[in-house]
Amino acid sequence: MPFTVTVQPSGRTFSVDRDEPILTAAIRQGIGLPYGCKDGACGSCKSRMLEGRVIHGVHQSKALSPEEEAAGWILTCQAAPQSDVVVEARTVPGAGEFAIRKMPSRVTTITKPAPDVAILQMQLPANDRLQYHAGQYVEFILRDGSRRSYSMANAPHTQVDKPGIELHLRHLPGGKFTDHVFTALKEKDILRMEGPFGSFFLREDSDKPMILLASGTGFAPIKAIIEHLQFKHSQRHAVLYWGCRSKADLYLHDWALEAANALPNLTYIPVLSEPRPEDAWTGRTGLVHQAVMHDHPNLMNHQVYACGAPIMVESAHKDFVARCGLPDDEFYADSFTSEADKHGA
Repeated sequence: MPFTVTVQPSGRTFSVDRDEPILTAAIRQGIGLPYGCKDGACGSCKSRMLEGRVIHGVHQSKALSPEEEAAGWILTCQAAPQSDVVVEARTVPGAGEFAIRKMPSRVTTITKPAPDVAILQMQLPANDRLQYHAGQYVEFILRDGSRRSYSMANAPHTQVDKPGIELHLRHLPGGKFTDHVFTALKEKDILRMEGPFGSFFLREDSDKPMILLASGTGFAPIKAIIEHLQFKHSQRHAVLYWGCRSKADLYLHDWALEAANALPNLTYIPVLSEPRPEDAWTGRTGLVHQAVMHDHPNLMNHQVYACGAPIMVESAHKDFVARCGLPDDEFYADSFTSEADKHGA
């Protein structure tokens, strides 16, 4: 017999099969719950259980500590109900709006704007564009059934003439998929994918000024959001902070400069943590989230969209809320957890 999950304060209900994680059932039924990695590593789906019993699958203690679990918190991506359950969680309007589909995609171009970054342009079946919110991601299904997640770097409207998506991949030496991309993948190769997934996308019902915070290839979904803002002729004020090690890692620096010129209310601030002498860098240095705090000591009336390395996302969330007054529910994030992160390596 399936169990019933009730989400408060929205009052939404849905059924969950025995041994099925709450989040899996919610995605299947188009219920918008917050989530990121779906693997118990990022903590984006952490919610408070008000009633009922669950069994947790494997997860990282940084995503849900034993103390938090004892206090009634759960990760919906790993929590399988053992009874009817009442969960306190923000519902995410639009998260379940588009059907999740499996579809083939063909590699049209592979460019390498930095030594360890590849930009893939993927062609989708003719007249069959993927519907998604700017900021969401797809999963590639590998031959052994394992999956790798990458965010779309182009806004949905860019598919009007030709269905396709743009992806930014950083090479992780020893990584099953990225090793293949950097050594063997070629144009016209077919990859199977499924999506869209994720609750990281622009909340368009707000007119609050935004901090768009990216590290490394976390720039990809932020780029899609900026393209969407341009397409919508948005009047919202936004500041893009892009943190990288050296200037070479700002692999679309010129694109960001041009976007800031084209969008009157967008400001672009690149920040390098380890500039090289040959960079002749005269811009900002240090940790990118600290640059935000220096410029915006009061974030009480802002929204933050943060994407990139888990340590950056976690530090930004903690410090912005504790030290800059950012409302906890105005921090939206997509933590780029690697397979090593997911397995605690």
